[in-house]
Amino acid sequence: MVFLRNPKGDGKAGYYVGMTGLSPEQRFQNHKSGLKAARVVKRCGERLVPRLYKHLNPMPYAKAKEMEVLLADSLRKRGFAVYGGH
Repeated sequence: MVFLRNPKGDGKAGYYVGMTGLSPEQRFQNHKSGLKAARVVKRCGERLVPRLYKHLNPMPYAKAKEMEVLLADSLRKRGFAVYGGH
Protein backbone atom coordinates (compact mmCIF):
# COMPACT_ATOMS: atom_id res chain seq x y z
CA MET A 1 0.00 0.00 0.00
CA VAL A 2 1.07 3.51 -0.81
CA PHE A 3 0.28 6.58 1.22
CA LEU A 4 -0.92 9.42 -1.05
CA ARG A 5 -1.31 13.15 -0.86
CA ASN A 6 -5.05 12.96 -1.42
CA PRO A 7 -5.70 14.59 -4.81
CA LYS A 8 -9.24 15.53 -3.73
CA GLY A 9 -7.84 17.73 -0.98
CA ASP A 10 -10.72 16.84 1.32
CA GLY A 11 -8.55 16.26 4.40
CA LYS A 12 -8.79 12.46 4.31
CA ALA A 13 -5.62 10.39 4.24
CA GLY A 14 -5.33 8.58 0.91
CA TYR A 15 -4.06 5.13 0.05
CA TYR A 16 -3.44 3.20 -3.15
CA VAL A 17 -4.08 -0.54 -2.87
CA GLY A 18 -2.74 -2.93 -5.49
CA MET A 19 -1.11 -6.28 -5.98
CA THR A 20 2.05 -7.23 -7.80
CA GLY A 21 4.49 -10.05 -8.36
CA LEU A 22 7.34 -7.59 -7.73
CA SER A 23 8.58 -6.45 -4.36
CA PRO A 24 6.50 -3.53 -3.06
CA GLU A 25 9.61 -1.34 -3.21
CA GLN A 26 10.26 -2.14 -6.88
CA ARG A 27 6.60 -1.67 -7.81
CA PHE A 28 6.50 1.72 -6.07
CA GLN A 29 9.63 2.79 -7.97
CA ASN A 30 7.98 1.70 -11.22
CA HIS A 31 4.91 3.80 -10.42
CA LYS A 32 7.04 6.84 -9.61
CA SER A 33 9.14 6.47 -12.78
CA GLY A 34 6.04 6.03 -14.95
CA LEU A 35 6.53 2.35 -15.81
CA LYS A 36 3.05 0.77 -15.91
CA ALA A 37 2.11 3.44 -13.40
CA ALA A 38 -1.17 4.35 -11.78
CA ARG A 39 -1.39 8.10 -12.41
CA VAL A 40 -2.50 8.82 -8.86
CA VAL A 41 0.60 7.09 -7.45
CA LYS A 42 2.95 8.78 -9.91
CA ARG A 43 1.50 12.22 -9.05
CA CYS A 44 0.63 11.86 -5.37
CA GLY A 45 2.42 8.76 -3.99
CA GLU A 46 4.47 9.62 -0.92
CA ARG A 47 5.70 6.37 0.61
CA LEU A 48 4.96 2.72 1.19
CA VAL A 49 3.13 1.70 4.37
CA PRO A 50 4.67 -1.69 5.26
CA ARG A 51 2.77 -2.07 8.53
CA LEU A 52 -0.42 -2.43 6.48
CA TYR A 53 0.88 -5.15 4.13
CA LYS A 54 4.10 -6.73 5.44
CA HIS A 55 2.26 -9.54 7.24
CA LEU A 56 0.41 -10.46 4.03
CA ASN A 57 3.40 -11.16 1.77
CA PRO A 58 3.83 -13.42 -0.04
CA MET A 59 0.50 -15.03 -0.94
CA PRO A 60 -0.89 -16.95 -3.92
CA TYR A 61 -2.41 -14.93 -6.79
CA ALA A 62 -6.03 -15.96 -6.14
CA LYS A 63 -5.78 -14.99 -2.46
CA ALA A 64 -4.02 -11.70 -3.32
CA LYS A 65 -6.79 -10.78 -5.77
CA GLU A 66 -9.38 -11.35 -3.05
CA MET A 67 -7.33 -9.59 -0.36
CA GLU A 68 -6.83 -6.49 -2.52
CA VAL A 69 -10.60 -5.88 -2.54
CA LEU A 70 -10.99 -6.65 1.17
CA LEU A 71 -8.19 -4.25 2.18
CA ALA A 72 -9.52 -1.45 0.00
CA ASP A 73 -13.04 -1.89 1.37
CA SER A 74 -11.75 -1.97 4.94
CA LEU A 75 -9.84 1.30 4.47
CA ARG A 76 -12.86 2.96 2.83
CA LYS A 77 -15.11 1.92 5.72
CA ARG A 78 -12.61 3.52 8.10
CA GLY A 79 -12.96 6.84 6.26
CA PHE A 80 -9.87 6.88 4.07
CA ALA A 81 -9.77 7.86 0.40
CA VAL A 82 -8.77 4.69 -1.47
CA TYR A 83 -7.57 4.28 -5.04
CA GLY A 84 -7.09 0.94 -6.76
CA GLY A 85 -8.37 -2.09 -4.90
CA HIS A 86 -10.24 -3.50 -7.87
